[in-house]
Amino acid sequence: MIIRKTAALLTGMTLISLSGCVAAPVDTTFTTTEPVINSYEIVETSLSAPESTTTQTETATVPEKVKTMVLKINGTEVPVIWENNDSVEDLMSFAENGLSIKMSMYGGFEQVGPIGQSITSNDEQTTTSSGDIVLYSGDQIVIFYGTNTWAYTRLGKVDLSEEELTELLSNGDVTITLTISHS
Repeated sequence: MIIRKTAALLTGMTLISLSGCVAAPVDTTFTTTEPVINSYEIVETSLSAPESTTTQTETATVPEKVKTMVLKINGTEVPVIWENNDSVEDLMSFAENGLSIKMSMYGGFEQVGPIGQSITSNDEQTTTSSGDIVLYSGDQIVIFYGTNTWAYTRLGKVDLSEEELTELLSNGDVTITLTISHS
């Protein structure tokens, strides 16, 4: 009987000590902004084509052709960066039908030629450099292969080296042509 009392006592003490180890109830509620999908939900999908379809057509835009003024010196086309001003706009209107200008050497640093009529000018005191194309006195074009200081209206700049320009412009009078290219 002592064994039974001891066993009962040990069992009771074990239960008492284990009862202190029982976890507190856990709050199983939680908040989320994500939808909760239970494993028992069934999502149906359809692999068939939709009953109606919409056809979308795209409209292609055709780019406008850009007008570019082309300069040739004695038949050789040269790259030019033209100014964006009224004088160049006036010159472009003459170039629409092709404009040919006989140029004369002057001062050992420029070629000068008459346009044939006056165009818009906005003369400013300017020191030119090789490649500069300017309007002089409202009715003459000057292309420099050297430098000079005077009141001019800037028209553009030939994008060649000083050596290349000197070769084109310093060996006598030249003829320039201005035309319009539509690209």
